Amino acid sequence: MKHLTILIPDKQMAFNTFACVIGAYDIFKRADQFWQEKGKKQLFKKMELAGESGLSAIHHGLLTIKPEVNINAIEQTDLIIIPAISHNFQQPTVNNTALIDWLVAQYKNGAEIASMCTGALILASTGLLDGKNCSIHWNAADYLKRRFPKVIVKPDQLITDEHGIYTNGGGYSFLNLLLYLIEKYYDRETAIYCAKIFQIEIDRQRQSAFTIFKGQRLHGDEVVEKAQDYLEDHFQEKISIEELSQRLAVGRRSFDRRFIKATGNTPIEYLQRVKIESAKKAFETTRKNINEVMYEVGYADEKAFREVFRKITGMSPLDYKKKYNKEMVIE
Repeated sequence: MKHLTILIPDKQMAFNTFACVIGAYDIFKRADQFWQEKGKKQLFKKMELAGESGLSAIHHGLLTIKPEVNINAIEQTDLIIIPAISHNFQQPTVNNTALIDWLVAQYKNGAEIASMCTGALILASTGLLDGKNCSIHWNAADYLKRRFPKVIVKPDQLITDEHGIYTNGGGYSFLNLLLYLIEKYYDRETAIYCAKIFQIEIDRQRQSAFTIFKGQRLHGDEVVEKAQDYLEDHFQEKISIEELSQRLAVGRRSFDRRFIKATGNTPIEYLQRVKIESAKKAFETTRKNINEVMYEVGYADEKAFREVFRKITGMSPLDYKKKYNKEMVIE
């Protein structure tokens, strides 16, 4: 039988921390119950909430949670779940140093580790994510890239699975990670059962459709910032990146290099994301058809527009409009 540890961070707790902890505990308990009802032996002998301190709280004690056991009392565990932490990302390791050392030791001893949303910041602090793929809430992806440059950030992916380390995107998509783990540790039938009981959409792969593109602006490169301003103000027009680099008095190759370093995108990719973000808003809030929106954001080729839209969002323009515009009329 196995041992499950759900971590309670000592600091940087947030409302979503509680959601992750309670959700993980509840769903794994229900999975184990279903597993035994099928006549199989209990899979997880112990499911424990573990932390460094006796009590963790948010908002001056509005919500509190008490770990059942100190992490130092757990010599060996099989699966560790790190919940999301506060969106104050400045120092995810503060007051969690013992926790980080413990995570590294447990992983080396054979434990698997799964992080939910911003819990990836704690996991990245261990160094265990260096050179590995990592998913995190799209709104925290840029921070993770800057703070932990050795981590391969995959903001479009909902779940990553690499060498016994799992990560997932943000918000309540931790529920999808839980179903993924349930299927991996139990079986497909148990995962489907939990999906039905808790009414979670199973097998969701991407968070692209939920991303709100906000160009990376905290890079300190004034030339790139001027370029971003221009692209965002003139995206409906026909823009030549070559002419833009000349306008800013920077050679094209140097311009591309600086732009990628600052934003994580090539200038063309950045322009595409700006166009598609505008198209998404139009589909969400207006009755304009696909072609009207396409021309409005500066595309003349319908095939190219559809391909770029699907590449960025994971959905076709029509499917996106159906999903997010309740006044959608089939076109």
